[in-house]
Amino acid sequence: MQVVTFGLVGVVLLQFLGQPCVAVQEPVCQPKASCDECLRSPGCVWCKGQGFLKQGESNERRCDSLNSLKARNCTDVFAPTGEKITMKNSNLNSNPENVVQLKPQSLKVKLRVGVPEEFKVEFRRAEGYPIDLYYLMDLSYSMKDDLEKIKNLGQNILNKLQEVTKTVRIGFGSFVDKERLPYVSQVKSKRRNPCLNRVDDCQPAFTFQNVLPLTDTAKEFKREVSKQKISGNLDSPEAGLDAIMQAAVCQNEIKWGNVTRILVYTSDDTFHMAGDGRLAGIFRPHDGQCHLKDGFYDGKTFDYPSIGHLSRVLQANNIQLIFAVTEKSVPAYKALSALIPQSVVGVLEDDSSNVVQLISEAYGNLSSTLLLEQDRTPAGLQVSYRSYCKTGEPSEWQRRGECTGIKVNEKVEFTVRLNASNCLPGPEVLEIRMQGISEVLKVTVETLCNCNCDIEENTEHCKGNGTLICGVCRCHEGYLGQQCECKQHRDMASADVMLRSCRRNNESQVCSGHGNCECGKCTCSGHFRGEFCECDDDSCERHDSKICNGQGTCECGKCRCTELYTGSACGCSKERKKCLNKNGVLCSNHGNCTCNQCKCEAGFLEPDCSQLATPCLKYKKCVECTIQNKQHSHSCLVDCESVQLIHLKDNPNLPCVHEGVIYDVMLKPDGTVIIQYADLPGSIDKTAVIIGTSVSTIVFIGIAIIIIYKVLLELYDLREYRSFIKAQEQTDWKETQNPLFQGATTTVLNPLHTQDC
Repeated sequence: MQVVTFGLVGVVLLQFLGQPCVAVQEPVCQPKASCDECLRSPGCVWCKGQGFLKQGESNERRCDSLNSLKARNCTDVFAPTGEKITMKNSNLNSNPENVVQLKPQSLKVKLRVGVPEEFKVEFRRAEGYPIDLYYLMDLSYSMKDDLEKIKNLGQNILNKLQEVTKTVRIGFGSFVDKERLPYVSQVKSKRRNPCLNRVDDCQPAFTFQNVLPLTDTAKEFKREVSKQKISGNLDSPEAGLDAIMQAAVCQNEIKWGNVTRILVYTSDDTFHMAGDGRLAGIFRPHDGQCHLKDGFYDGKTFDYPSIGHLSRVLQANNIQLIFAVTEKSVPAYKALSALIPQSVVGVLEDDSSNVVQLISEAYGNLSSTLLLEQDRTPAGLQVSYRSYCKTGEPSEWQRRGECTGIKVNEKVEFTVRLNASNCLPGPEVLEIRMQGISEVLKVTVETLCNCNCDIEENTEHCKGNGTLICGVCRCHEGYLGQQCECKQHRDMASADVMLRSCRRNNESQVCSGHGNCECGKCTCSGHFRGEFCECDDDSCERHDSKICNGQGTCECGKCRCTELYTGSACGCSKERKKCLNKNGVLCSNHGNCTCNQCKCEAGFLEPDCSQLATPCLKYKKCVECTIQNKQHSHSCLVDCESVQLIHLKDNPNLPCVHEGVIYDVMLKPDGTVIIQYADLPGSIDKTAVIIGTSVSTIVFIGIAIIIIYKVLLELYDLREYRSFIKAQEQTDWKETQNPLFQGATTTVLNPLHTQDC
C-alpha cells in the first residue's frame, strides 16, 4: 500500500509541475476581408481611408500591421488601443478595523488581440493580522504518546502565536481511517477496542471528527482534547486527506474567520489518496462538500480526495497547511507539499514535544513566502507575472508572482501582464489573490473585437449605390465594384465581354487566377494587385526572415528600398560605420566595404581587417626575397607590397623563423605592414650533436657505474675488516689453572735395590 501511495504521488507531481512562461512574441497579421474580422486577427489594424486601395486591390489589403499600413500611406487607420481603468484603489493599511494588504482592489482592462496590457500590483502583509489555527491530529495507536503531550500544549501554542498577533483562535480535529476493510477490522471486539494491547482503552476507529471548533480559550482546548482517546486501524496509511478536505470545506462547522487560516496536520505515517478507496469497494469520487454529521465524517460514501482537488479547495478557502510529521514520513509529505501551494513540512519529534516551536517556524516560513496568482484563467487569455522582490531587480516572466524572505510590513511589487490570443465571448472576471490571504484583486477583462464605424448611406464615394462602412462600400443589390460603379448584367453576351476584358493577352485564366472579374475589371485577392492581378506584393525576396529586410516595400515582386539600403532584398546597407577600425580607417586599407561589412584581402581577418590570420606564412616570401636580394631590394616589390622592412642587428626573440632568419609581422592602424627581422646565430649540425651527445652519455653512464661498483666494493671490504678486528679484540686469552688438569710425574725404581718392610 505504501509503495502504491509513493508511486501515485510521483506521477501526480510530474503532472502538476508548471511550465516556464514563454515570452510574448509580436504576432504576424493575417489579413481579413472585413474590419471586425481584421481586429480579431492578432497584430492587425484596419485602414478605412476612402482612396487607399488601388485599382484591382481587394478589401483584404486594408487589413495589415500598423507599420505596413503607414508605409503604404494610409492616413485613416482604425486601431483601437487597450486601456486600463482603475475601479477601486485603496491604499495599503494595517489598521485592524480596515486592513488593506493588496492594491489595487478592482480593475477593468480592455485588450486588443495579440497586444498585451500590463499593470502594477502592490502587497504588504499587515502586522498583527488575526490567525485561526486548526490542529488536525492522527489518533492511530502509534500516536499514543503524542496525544498525551498535546493535551497540555494548547496554551503554549496560543502564547507563541500571540507573539505575532494579539488575536488567535485554536481548534482541534482528529482522524484515523475509513471504517471498512482492509483499513479497519470488522471483528466486533476489535471495533469496540482496536488497541493492540488489551490493557489499553481505545475508542472505535473513525474517519474524521471535529472535536473543537475554533476558540480563543486555551482551557476549552485542553478540556476537549483531554477527553480524547487513542484509536487504531489495520494498515499504515491514514485518512489524512479526507480529514483535510472536511476541515477546509466545513466553514461554518469549523468556524473559520476572514483571517489568516492555518491548518496544522500531525501524523507519524503516510496517507491514502484517490483510488485507494476501491480496495474497500468505494468508487465514487469525492464531491468536495462538507459531510459532517454530529461532528463526524464516516467516509464510507466517497473515495479519498485527489491531491489536485484538495489543492484547489485549500487555495479557494485561503488555508495554509503545515505538515508536522515524523522523520520517516518526511519524503512522502514533501512530495505532497510540492503539489499544494502555501504548505510546508516540519519534522516532528516522536512524542510531539517540539510541536510548538515547529508551528512557529513553519508559520514564519509561510508568511515570508508570497505567491500571487489567478484563481481561473478564461480560454484565450494568458496571464504572466514579473516579481520585484528584495533586490529590486525584476524576475523573468513567470506563471505566477513569487517572492521569498519577505518580512511583515515590507512592501513588494508585481507586474501582471494580460494577453488575449483570441476574442473573448464577453467580459470575463479574473480574480488575482495572494495565497493565504482573503483579499482579492478583481480584473474585468474585455477584448476589442468590433469596429464601431459610422455608417454613411448612398454616399458619393459609393456612387450613390451603396453604404460606406469603415471605408468599404456595401453595394445595393444589382451593383458591383469597389465603389458600386458597375451595374450587374445578367445576359451571357455581356458576361463574356466582361470576362474577356479580365484576361491578360487572351490568357485562359481570369485575373491571372488571383481574383474575380467584376464589371469587366479584376478584383484581386490577398496580396495580389494590378489590372490583371499579376502583381504579388508578398513574393519579394526576404532577408533575416523579413520581406525586403523590413527596409523597403514590396511592389509587384520587387523590393523598393529606403535611401539607406540597396540590393534585391534591401539587405545591403549603404552605411560604412561597421567597416571603420578603431582609428577610423576603412577596412584598415586591406579590404573593401560592401553592405557595411569589410571584405578583407587574403590573410586579413574581419570585421575590420585589422588582424592577420597567418602573418608568418603570408610574408615568408617577402622575407625570403629580401634575404636573397639584399643588394637589389627593389626586385621584391611584388612580394613586399606595402611592407616596411626593419633589420635588427641584435638577437631579439621573434616568433617567425625561416632559413636562418627570425622575424615578426605587425600591422599599423593605417594598414601599413611592418616586418622586423634579424639573422640567427651560426647554424649547428644537429645530427652530429645528437650522435655525440648520445655516445658521451653512454660512456659517462658506464664510467659512473664502474666507479659506483668500486666504491661499494671498497666499502664492503672495509666493513668486513672492521668486523674482524672488533671480534679479535673481544677474545679473552688469559692463562688460568684448570682444576681438572693434573701435571705429569716420573717414578724411578732400581731393580737391584730392595727394601725390607
